[in-house]
Amino acid sequence: MVWGSTYLVTTELLPPDRPLLAAAVRALPGGLILTAVGRTLPQGRWWWRALALGALNIGVFFYLLFVAAYHLPGGVAALVGSIQPVIVLLLSALLLREAIRGRQVAACLLGALGVGLLVLGPKAELDTVGVLAGMGGAACMATGIVLTKRWGRPPGVSLLTFTGWQLAVGGLLLAPVALFTEGLPARLTGSNIAGFGYLSLIGALFAYAVWFRGIERLPALTVSMLGFASPLAATLLGYAFLHQKLTFIQAAGAVTVVASVLLVQRMPARKVRPHDDIHPVKERTHDPVA
Repeated sequence: MVWGSTYLVTTELLPPDRPLLAAAVRALPGGLILTAVGRTLPQGRWWWRALALGALNIGVFFYLLFVAAYHLPGGVAALVGSIQPVIVLLLSALLLREAIRGRQVAACLLGALGVGLLVLGPKAELDTVGVLAGMGGAACMATGIVLTKRWGRPPGVSLLTFTGWQLAVGGLLLAPVALFTEGLPARLTGSNIAGFGYLSLIGALFAYAVWFRGIERLPALTVSMLGFASPLAATLLGYAFLHQKLTFIQAAGAVTVVASVLLVQRMPARKVRPHDDIHPVKERTHDPVA
C-alpha cells in the first residue's frame, strides 16, 4: 500500500520528467544508511547473491518499471505487471518444490482481472517496448521474491542490514543511468526534498524492510499477490487527494483484487520437512527485528 502512494508523491512533490533520478534517490540513501548502521558487508557467496537480489528486486526492476510507464498508459502497465504471481507460481514449483494447485491459478487469474477492472481505461494502447519492459519487470520481481525465499539471509545478519545491501546495490545501478539520461534538476524546492525524503525513508527503507520480512514468513505466492494492494491503494489515493473519479467498474475491480488475495491467504502453507534446507531463515528467531 505504501508503494501505491508513489504515483501521488511523484506527481505532486517531485521535479517533473526525472523518474530514474527519483528511483535512484529512493533506493540509494536508505541502502547506504542501513548498510552503514549494520556495519556488516556480504561475505563469500553472499556478495554475488546480494548483487543478484539488489538488481532483481530494486535496480533492474525499477528501470524496466519506468520504461513501461513511459511507453504504456498506467492501466496497461499495471495489467502487464499483474502476470507476476503467475511467474512466482511457476518458479516456486521449480525452485521451492511447491505443488501448483488449481486454487492458486484461479487466484492469479482473479487478481489480474481485478487489476484490469481497476486501472484499465477505454483509451488503453499497446506498445511492444512497453509490454516487453512490463513483462521483464514482473519477471525480475518474481525471480527476486522466489530467490529471496530460497536463500533466506546469512546467519547473524539482521533484516535491516539485508535490506540495506539490496537497496544500495539497486541505487548504485540506477544512479549513473539517471545522471546520464536525466541529469540533476536546476533547483530543489521544499516540496521536492519532502517527496524525495518520503520515497527514500518510507517508500524504500521502511517498505522494503517490511516486504523482505513478509517474504521470510509467508509463502512466495502470497507475498506476490499482496502486491496487488499497490494499484488498489494508488486508485483510492487518487480518488481521495486528486479528485479522480471512481467508477462502478473500478469498485468491482477493487473487490475482485481483495477477493483474490483472500483466496490465496486461505490456502494452507506447505509444511517444511526436517531435511528441507530451502528456508534457512527459520533458524534465526533470535533476530529482534524479525
